[in-house]
Amino acid sequence: MTSDPTPSTSRKKMTLPRFIAQKANGKKITMTTAYDYLWAGLFDEAGIDSILVGDSMGMVVQGHNSTVPVTLDQMIYHAEMVVRAVKHALVIVDLPFMTYEVSPQEAIRNAGRILKETGATAVKLEGGEAQAETIRALARSELAVMAHVGMKPQSHQLLGGMGRIQRNEEQLLADAHAAEEAGAFGIVLELIPAGLARKITESVSIPTIGIGAGPHCDGQVLVGPDMLGLTPGFQPRFLKHYAKLREAAIEGTQRYIEEVESGQFPDDSHSHE
Repeated sequence: MTSDPTPSTSRKKMTLPRFIAQKANGKKITMTTAYDYLWAGLFDEAGIDSILVGDSMGMVVQGHNSTVPVTLDQMIYHAEMVVRAVKHALVIVDLPFMTYEVSPQEAIRNAGRILKETGATAVKLEGGEAQAETIRALARSELAVMAHVGMKPQSHQLLGGMGRIQRNEEQLLADAHAAEEAGAFGIVLELIPAGLARKITESVSIPTIGIGAGPHCDGQVLVGPDMLGLTPGFQPRFLKHYAKLREAAIEGTQRYIEEVESGQFPDDSHSHE
């Protein structure tokens, strides 16, 4: 039996306290990325807990080979569209490269711009122990912040390239504990061995959201276009395709081309008298 695709109108808005409480309640947190009004609305209607406006847009939307070129203004532009579409999910926005590293004061200024100009609930930055001072400054300014440890895409050059599994247990545990102590409300764990991700998850009181970090995290996140099979030539071990929309879109477009060229479309039923 399949579930009703129409979500209940009684579904509650996901708030930060509810998001955090799902760890204690043992309810897995679902998260995906979105970058515009259309897809954010679809994911929200489907019942997703949280939407991350990720700087992954640099690759999946803009065609760059990393997240580094994405700017603060671009993040704000895309996050505005996402927030307008969302009725229930918690919206988190990435702080892009070099918008928080220079000083905690600059991080506060840029995070404040994101939240003020988009209406999102929280921001995310990459780092744990090294960014503890900045996380603490954001939290003290009452700006909700999520940390990100393990494989950090903005630092991929230092880590030896994209997609490298991070295995330094001592440092990863230190990063997670430092982020929690500084006031982060959650932590993304990217490309970490499953056993280590479990150890981190069990050692912190805030939710962990995994991507390539195994089944023991408090929740999971996938890049939306990757999850739906829209990204060509990308099939890392951690990724599961839940649809094949790329093939469907190409097939539909080819049928449209054929019908226009043959004169089948538009026919009388698609024309006005």
